[in-house]
Amino acid sequence: MPYHRIQDTGRLQALVGAVLLIAEDLELPTVLRTIVQTAVDTVEARYGALGVLDETGSGLAEFVHVGMSPEQVAAIGRLPEGRGMLGLLIKQPEPLRLADISEHPQRSGFPPGHPPMSSFLGVPVMVNGHPYGNLYLTEKRGGPFTDEDEATVSSLALAAGLAIDKARLHARARQLTLSEERERIARDLHDTTIRRLFGVGLSLQAARRILGQPGAGQRLQAAIDELDDTIRQIRSTVFAMARSSRRLDSGSVRGEVLHVVEELTGGRGLDVRVDFDGPIDDAVGRHAAEHLIMSLRQVADGAVHRPGVRAVEVDVRVDDDGLELEVVDDAPAPVPPVDAGLAERARLLGGDAGAETVDGGGMRLWWRVARLQ
Repeated sequence: MPYHRIQDTGRLQALVGAVLLIAEDLELPTVLRTIVQTAVDTVEARYGALGVLDETGSGLAEFVHVGMSPEQVAAIGRLPEGRGMLGLLIKQPEPLRLADISEHPQRSGFPPGHPPMSSFLGVPVMVNGHPYGNLYLTEKRGGPFTDEDEATVSSLALAAGLAIDKARLHARARQLTLSEERERIARDLHDTTIRRLFGVGLSLQAARRILGQPGAGQRLQAAIDELDDTIRQIRSTVFAMARSSRRLDSGSVRGEVLHVVEELTGGRGLDVRVDFDGPIDDAVGRHAAEHLIMSLRQVADGAVHRPGVRAVEVDVRVDDDGLELEVVDDAPAPVPPVDAGLAERARLLGGDAGAETVDGGGMRLWWRVARLQ
């Protein structure tokens, strides 16, 4: 365990704080960014980042970084894709420490606008024995990275792996809950439908015996109304089962969006509409989908709790420009500032977030990103 190689009590306290952070009910991007910041502060590096592998395991889907100013990020443009030294760590997931990154034969150089970097330390982030990404530190103040620096950063990488594993366990637990819900709906459908249809059948038999007598028409009409109600119930239940089935499919972004909206708006008596446009399930990868669902949950929860809200519209669309989430409500209340965490999730995927008033009162909040993986 890398903890045994750490002698500095201040570093050990920072590591304990990072591990305790995992127990809190925080979103995964917030935890990972905090771990990167802790690594930078603890080993006195100028820059730090956590690269998350894409679906193929050969490139980077996300790059959580600290240390660079917004102007520097804008000057660089595109985030790293996993080439050069970063690509070496992806292919060989083991600690790598360099006094000067420019002297390594597999360096690929920096793009225009990138700040100079020399000393380098990278360690893998593993989840259940499988590589998830890498934690990178550069530009240590006062000299090259040390053995204790490597042990410290490796310990923080373990904490990152624990946080990721916890998030995945919660997702699996939610899937099991949805499976139980699906079985309950099926039982309710069977019991209620059979009981109501049996009652309608008895009413029709009685009506047939009195055809032509007073009251026969009313009894037939009552039976027809009961059938209509039963059909509506069947349709509603089947629709709920279909939504549950889509949520059980881990690849269905649409199903998860519907689940979140239903969870937040159910029983509130709101007029709710959800629209999709574009190849949502085919184009949106795992990491972008996680950010989308977390952003939707945050934005929709804020919308349904705005005083005076009666209607909420949710639009999710994918086109050549990327992925966009839009939530519109009709509450005549002031538009709040965009949450920093929401904006940060968009920025990590090359996008932005914002809010504005709409005609007739209400708020429109958007969250859009360019990277879909």
